[in-house]
Amino acid sequence: MRVLVSGATGLVGTALTAALRAGEHEVVRLVRTAQGNGPDEVGCDIHAGTIEQEKLEGIEGVVHLAGEGISSHRWTEDFKESIRSSRVDSTRLLADAVCKLTTPPRVFLCASAVGYYGSRGDQTLDEDSPPGDDFLASVCVAWEESARQAANCGIRVVSTRTGVVLSTEGGALGQMLPPFRLGGGGVMGDGEQYMSWIAREDMVRALIFILENDSLSGPVNCVSPAPVTNRVFTRTLGRVLMRPTFVPLPASIIKMTFGEMGQALLLASQRVTPKKLLNAGFEFYYPDLEEALRHELG
Repeated sequence: MRVLVSGATGLVGTALTAALRAGEHEVVRLVRTAQGNGPDEVGCDIHAGTIEQEKLEGIEGVVHLAGEGISSHRWTEDFKESIRSSRVDSTRLLADAVCKLTTPPRVFLCASAVGYYGSRGDQTLDEDSPPGDDFLASVCVAWEESARQAANCGIRVVSTRTGVVLSTEGGALGQMLPPFRLGGGGVMGDGEQYMSWIAREDMVRALIFILENDSLSGPVNCVSPAPVTNRVFTRTLGRVLMRPTFVPLPASIIKMTFGEMGQALLLASQRVTPKKLLNAGFEFYYPDLEEALRHELG
């Protein structure tokens, strides 16, 4: 398959690109410039609303992962708009472009997030659960709606609602490791909020599984079947690193320091299950948190 990948240099995109090429797929990168460098890059300028349309001919699958990082600093109104537009506007532009092709791709796979569900305590959530009502939920709803435009021209559309992707190379785990290794790790808030996570290797395998499995469409939760509370995650990471985890981060400090971003990313609770993946026969290599952490940390 000839696959267009955006966000190909990101945490998941880098590993996905390597795995696709190892599986003898051809990868074309969508880059954030007016023009790509050669036939294996397609230029896309979101602000100008332009894309190198002619280079999209022959694309058989799309994996759209790109979007503004959401944890780099506090959420000002301008930054929140950047979070939204980098996802919604880019998806709308790409979906419109592929629908104009002589032969549209067979599948359009677009990232989403478990933030779709909002903060729901210990309620078990699957793809049929309704959305939340906070900022991230509203972004995910609009993001998925933009992706669904590609279905108007007969393309199979999938929105991958992803949880915390475990990797030492970045993301949430990469940020946690320095303080945990120094013995400064601890629970966040009351520690009872659920974390839906997935090993990066399983995330990449799930994306390829979805690309190749025509039975999957609509939202698909890309998370381990065993979500855990922050307290369990903290204790497990400490045990794997052989470090104490006695330094809590109270909710009041999180809210004061990080504002709305801290509430949404560190204190929100999402207990999400991968019902569609499991029903389709996907097998996780690392369904258990401790096993996943030990694999990732070597």
